Amino acid sequence: MKNMQLKKLVLLALFVAVELLFRALGLGKVPVGPLNMSFLTVPIAVGAMLLGPMEGMALGAVFGLCSLWDAVNGSGGLTSIFFHNVSAVHTVILCVVTRALMGFLTGVIFKALRKVDKTRTLCYFGGALAAPLLNTVLFMGYMMLAFYHSEAIQEKVATFGTTNALMLIVLMVGVQGLIEMVVCTITAGTVSKTVSKAI
Repeated sequence: MKNMQLKKLVLLALFVAVELLFRALGLGKVPVGPLNMSFLTVPIAVGAMLLGPMEGMALGAVFGLCSLWDAVNGSGGLTSIFFHNVSAVHTVILCVVTRALMGFLTGVIFKALRKVDKTRTLCYFGGALAAPLLNTVLFMGYMMLAFYHSEAIQEKVATFGTTNALMLIVLMVGVQGLIEMVVCTITAGTVSKTVSKAI
C-alpha cells in the first residue's frame, strides 16, 4: 500500500514537471485572438486517467495557478483585465477552480467510461476528450457568468455582433478549441493507453 502511494506521488510529481515543461516551451499559452490556446490539458488528462480524480484535480490546479500568475503579472490577456479591473476573486475562480474541477471530472468520467468499455481502449480517448472539452465549457461558462457585463466582454459582443452568451463562446473559441480537443484526444488518449500497460 505504501509503495503504491509512493508510486502515485512520484508519478504526480512527474506530471507536474511535464506541465511546467510544457509551459516553459510555450505550449502552456499560445496566443490566438483574445484568448490563449493551451495544450496543458494533455498532461492533466493523462494524470487524471492514470492516477485518479484527486490527482487530476491537483494537476488542474497547477494549470490554474499558472494561468492566475499570468493574470496577475499582466500577460494573461482577458484574465489580466478581469483581475486588475473587474474582480480578483472571480478571476481566481475562473483561472484556478474551473481548471481544478476540469481535472477532477476528467478522472471521474474516465472511471465511468472504463467500467462500460469492453475494448479497454475507447475509455482512454473519451477521457482525453473530456479534459479540453470541460476546460472550455467550465472556463468560458464561468467567464460569461461572472464577466459578461464587463467592458472587455461587451467589446467582444460588439465585435462579434451577438448578445447570445452561448454563441459568443462559440465565436470566441472557434478553431482554437477544436485544435485543442483534437490534439489532446489523440495525444493524451494514446499516451494514457500505452503507459497504463507499464504501470
